[in-house]
Amino acid sequence: MIGVFDSGFGGLTVQHALIEALPQRDFVYLGDNRNTPYGTKPPIDVLTLTCAGLERLFGEGCTLVIVACNTASVVALRWIQQQWLPARRREDGVPRNVIGIVVPTIEAATGLGWDEEPAAAGEAKPSSTIAVFATPRTVESGCYPIEIRKRRPDITVVQQACPELASAIEQGVPRDDIRTLVEEYVGELRRKATPDRVILGCTHYPLVAEFFAAALPRGVPIIHQPQATARALRFYLDRHPEYDAGNAGQRMFLSTGFSAEALPLIERFWGDKLPFRQA
Repeated sequence: MIGVFDSGFGGLTVQHALIEALPQRDFVYLGDNRNTPYGTKPPIDVLTLTCAGLERLFGEGCTLVIVACNTASVVALRWIQQQWLPARRREDGVPRNVIGIVVPTIEAATGLGWDEEPAAAGEAKPSSTIAVFATPRTVESGCYPIEIRKRRPDITVVQQACPELASAIEQGVPRDDIRTLVEEYVGELRRKATPDRVILGCTHYPLVAEFFAAALPRGVPIIHQPQATARALRFYLDRHPEYDAGNAGQRMFLSTGFSAEALPLIERFWGDKLPFRQA
């Protein structure tokens, strides 16, 4: 069983791509909608909530969990992988792992696998500007500009915090109001730079990707985190058969509680009703 954890509905964009890439695998989705958004919370709260979500998914039999939340990935994941998980493994002896969505995104942005040598500054590569739209906590971490610059120093990264967007999506704010928010954030970014490519660095944002595409200069490509994560997971499972991902095509959707007003947007994206259960 593979777990997918997010602060709310945004991780469903990743879950959808994972199911398309690996339809035979068993997935459990957990959205911490009751505590969303994570992007404005103190780091210690993000860490505590993420660990609680992981425990819930372990309890459902998941041996591998994808943290489909950029804020949790950049704030909490390293400590979880280096400190919390090893202690958890020693307690019960069960092989488990937790991986995030930042590494696949950086691989897609730079064109370099994580194990490949970083590009030298003098190599003949076309320079470009990547815009990152993300939550305030993800922007503050500097994760995307730092890691992209390490691997491709020719790429300029410009960030734009979108403090109200994830919560507006979770609350089911009218689409016209969400469009206005997106236009404001894109306008702020464009006063700083004109991007050649864009990363939507919060998994809620692909739910309104059409608004970003309309507000950005025509033809600017968006680097899709869900598809990048799905490709990375397929290769990861090939290399790590010790994690029991199941082969029955089972699906489970859990939530800590959410506003029903947001469901029409989510179900329009998903293409069907979603049978959420209370976590």
